[in-house]
Amino acid sequence: MTPPPPPRGRSRRDDDDFESVLRRTRRRRDRGRNRGRRRLRVFLVSILVFLLALVAGGVGAVAKFRSSCDLSKLRPVENGQNSFVYAADGSLLGSIPAEKNRTSVGLHQVSVWERRATVAIEDRRFYKHGGVDYQGILRAAWSDLRAGHVVQGGSTIAQQLVRNLYISKERTFKRKIKEACLAIKLSRRWSKDRILSEYMNQVYYGNHAYGIEAAAQTYFSKHARNLGLDQAALLAGLPQAPSDYDPFHRPATALVRRDEVLRAMLTYGAITPVQYREAVAQRDLRLRPGRLYTRIKEPYFFSYVRDQLIAEYGANTVRTGGLRVYTTIDPRLQRAAVRAIKQTLDLRNDPASAVVSIAPATGAIRAMTAVTPGRSGNQFNLVAQARRQPGSTFKVFVLTAAIAEGMNPDSTYYTSAPFRYQPDPYTPAWDVQTYDHTYAGSISVTSATLRSDNTVYAQLTLDVGPDKVAAMAHRLGVKSHLDVVPAMGLGADAISPLEEASAFATLAAGGVYSKPMAITKVVLAGGKVDTDAGWGQPQRKRVISDGVAYEVTRILQMNVLEGTGVGAYFGRPAAGKTGTTDNHADAWFSGYTPQLETTVWVGYPGGEIPMENVHGIAVAGGTFPATIWHLFMQAALWRAPALDFVSPVNPVEWRSFRQGRYGSSYYSGSGSYYSPTTTAGTTTRSGAPPPPPATTNTATTVAPPPPPPVEPPPPPPPPPPMP
Repeated sequence: MTPPPPPRGRSRRDDDDFESVLRRTRRRRDRGRNRGRRRLRVFLVSILVFLLALVAGGVGAVAKFRSSCDLSKLRPVENGQNSFVYAADGSLLGSIPAEKNRTSVGLHQVSVWERRATVAIEDRRFYKHGGVDYQGILRAAWSDLRAGHVVQGGSTIAQQLVRNLYISKERTFKRKIKEACLAIKLSRRWSKDRILSEYMNQVYYGNHAYGIEAAAQTYFSKHARNLGLDQAALLAGLPQAPSDYDPFHRPATALVRRDEVLRAMLTYGAITPVQYREAVAQRDLRLRPGRLYTRIKEPYFFSYVRDQLIAEYGANTVRTGGLRVYTTIDPRLQRAAVRAIKQTLDLRNDPASAVVSIAPATGAIRAMTAVTPGRSGNQFNLVAQARRQPGSTFKVFVLTAAIAEGMNPDSTYYTSAPFRYQPDPYTPAWDVQTYDHTYAGSISVTSATLRSDNTVYAQLTLDVGPDKVAAMAHRLGVKSHLDVVPAMGLGADAISPLEEASAFATLAAGGVYSKPMAITKVVLAGGKVDTDAGWGQPQRKRVISDGVAYEVTRILQMNVLEGTGVGAYFGRPAAGKTGTTDNHADAWFSGYTPQLETTVWVGYPGGEIPMENVHGIAVAGGTFPATIWHLFMQAALWRAPALDFVSPVNPVEWRSFRQGRYGSSYYSGSGSYYSPTTTAGTTTRSGAPPPPPATTNTATTVAPPPPPPVEPPPPPPPPPPMP
């Protein structure tokens, strides 16, 4: 019998080929099933062997395993969190740099979309199981057995949290059993919301971001509570493989992963079909790289605060301890300082300038900044770390020491003339001159201060004693080492602008020293305010009488009105002193009102480079520094009342000043005084007009002062004695 013809369009050969393909497919399926069964048996046998090993090991082995699965005996691995620094008005100054960026937030501070997305993609039965999802384990076991080793754990969120907090991430059966045990115990002890919150605060999202808040800030520059659906889905998909799904470097892969999360949310009812379609239609990831953990405002002050924190808590705690640090800095005054500098020194090749301002009543640092034209990102703190010669501003410490010894600056006279100091023939001579080589003859110490006369102050330093001058500078607030030599009275020793500001603030406070204060409060990671370190508590100590401070202030007020500091005058009672070093390498103005002290330094950070042609002039303390001080103080105090300095409770009682061999005192009615010649050790008598009367407090508003005289720089220090 002839077989029937094959169907039209198909031959027997095609049927034979189809049957052979079907047979081969069935054989491969059967082989796969057999291989899967064998691997499943290996998996079950492995677990059985592990359990038998525990039993064979006796009570000790069982106890050991139970001990390793005891939550109370385990200590969580600390990922830490960033410490943040805030200004006095609560604005953020920046985050202290750390290898891991993390900010812990409560679950209520996380977008509902982020919570739903995390549960949908990581553990869809999260709210139903007791820490271990047995259905999930069976699904994952098949994948593990097909690969021949553990590639999926079927891990729940609780298990992943345990892994992140307590145990290693090594993929072994023993670790999986321990992980499951701990997860079950953790689920019995903690609520579901707490587990989810801890997980989302610990998991790694890539790009140094640990926890959902850090991730939201890193990728979108927003808080976790403000994440939209598509943004939440993107972040929820990152923990599985942060590098593979990195949105910054692999946006296409990240987009595929985001859509996968959205499908999971749709499948498990976390979102509606409409929401899914709208989210998937958004093909732009809308990334906005954040600068929360990298941007630092006010870097000079920030570094000063960081150093104080490290000294108190240690570097590791400061970087990862989650501190909230509140400071004294006033952003408005910071802006005013920068503006004053840039308005005065506006060319790229201009020297740098640093400004520091202190509240005399508490020592609180209100401004600390510096500007180096044509250069940004300078990490060296010109205010607190740089030490430069203060020039004639140091004469204030000589004056204070002399008044504290009982010297009346109005009736004590010295000769303004070229001065040579040579205590013995074997010591090289120290020659002192004024800047412009003009001399006033016999003048009072008050007048010499207004002229900033080097020759008079060289003699006064010797008469008071360099050791007493150094001691006074330290009492007022200078912390740097000082070489006790005659030239120190003219500013030969290097100090920082912060030290000088602190010392002048002591005079503004009527003789009460306040330790410079930058930090008002530190809140620890748990929310507790640290009261043990003494943050925000002014450390004050009276170091000179209010009468001595008042007399120094009286003369420095005159200096702003008619001396070298007239460029700083801004229409209200103020006291201050200029300073210029040899060859114009450094220029200063330090001054104060009752409410605020400010010190300005101008110079080149790279070294003592002469500033002899800046905007066509040689830089002295009465030029650019005084102008910057004027502009800053005018802006800083424009709303503050104009106050007079308070009269002292304990006025100075003038007594016989034990002068050395250089000065002489004018006594009313005597008609004569003693003045030295230019050679040490010989004196002559001559007549003199009476000294100027003592000046009382200035009025609140006074007439503008005349132009400033030339500010003389100090001469070089004397050479060392010959051996």
